Amino acid sequence: MASLATWLRTFGVDPKRALSSLGGVLRYRNDRRKFRAASHDGFEWGRPLPILDEWSASSGGLGAYFHQDLLVARWIYQAEPTRHVDVGSRIDGFIGHLAVFRPVEVLDIRPQPQPIPNVVFHQLDLMQPLPLEWTGCTDSLSCLHTIEHFGLGRYGDTIDPDGHLKGLAQLKQMVAPGGLLYLTTPIGPQRVEFNAHRIFAAETVVGWFQDGWSIERFAYLDDAENLHDGIDLRSASIGDHFGCQSGLAILAVRKWK
Repeated sequence: MASLATWLRTFGVDPKRALSSLGGVLRYRNDRRKFRAASHDGFEWGRPLPILDEWSASSGGLGAYFHQDLLVARWIYQAEPTRHVDVGSRIDGFIGHLAVFRPVEVLDIRPQPQPIPNVVFHQLDLMQPLPLEWTGCTDSLSCLHTIEHFGLGRYGDTIDPDGHLKGLAQLKQMVAPGGLLYLTTPIGPQRVEFNAHRIFAAETVVGWFQDGWSIERFAYLDDAENLHDGIDLRSASIGDHFGCQSGLAILAVRKWK
């Protein structure tokens, strides 16, 4: 059963942030009083928008999405593919990085009503049979932090315990022989944290690419979100998921047949 703190966060209440903000109320009131007393530049006084927990925060959180988006975008920039297609990755991160230097086509089960320069959007459910025009369609395909959601219903998809396997099979079909698939997904002791995501054993992820594929690049983020790049899987500690409970595997894999 989920904890009270988990349920509160589900409904938009962060207990830790709430306590931190309470401690900032007095400072906010004092700062506001000082600012008003010293104001002389003719600005009208608008509605208050208290920000109560950022006095000691860092200049920006560099979490898992930041590191994976930057790394995979760099890999694609170096590879210079003819066509790049993405399935389900974040528009406001990874796709934004790619769109700076190249066109990218995006497939997602959810709609995207806003036009984005250098981005062509297609609404498609990858758990349904793959349309013929998407089979072997690209020499470069990405799917970042997405495969772990397939079949959990979180994004309106059909409930299916094998959803990740069906989605993975579709991704593999989309890549032309010789092409690259860029994939990221959580790793650790294998489990489902319904309906947020699955977490896969590192051996499971590596095992997806035994037949007709080769892993050309492998990196991972550990539980503290430190990036470990250039991992040699022949000598790596795959059996204990690189020490991760909720890490992130980042792969570039090539299709040979």
